Amino acid sequence: MGSVVLKSLSVLLGIFFVFVGTMKLTSHISKDLHKDLRKEYVKYAKVFPLSGTLDFKVPSKWYRRVVGSLEIICGLAMAIVPSHKIKNASNTVLLLLMLMAVYSHYMVNDKFERIAPALIYFFLGVFFYANRPISNRLAT
Repeated sequence: MGSVVLKSLSVLLGIFFVFVGTMKLTSHISKDLHKDLRKEYVKYAKVFPLSGTLDFKVPSKWYRRVVGSLEIICGLAMAIVPSHKIKNASNTVLLLLMLMAVYSHYMVNDKFERIAPALIYFFLGVFFYANRPISNRLAT
């Protein structure tokens, strides 16, 4: 039974991240939401964690594109690739992206309603990773 739940969770998480990544890259799904995301990423690029340490300013356009592309690639891997190693690697990247999202929302003083989706998908990713057999987790 757990295997069915994990497979379903993997596919649903994958589809979700492909959808969200696509919204970050293109306006075909929703022009208003895409425009809003472009404005928000200007703020998020200013609070990028390593920009102060590395003395490097992240262009918001490329930050949004890289995050969106990673979400699409990892989402596709979660949804359709049968290899547990690839799924775990994709999940790890998505967990890091969700941590970055929570950090960015917090740093720009967004309301909890804006932070909540990133937290929920972070915890779903943790659940997915934690419920993999130990041999599969150690293989990555």
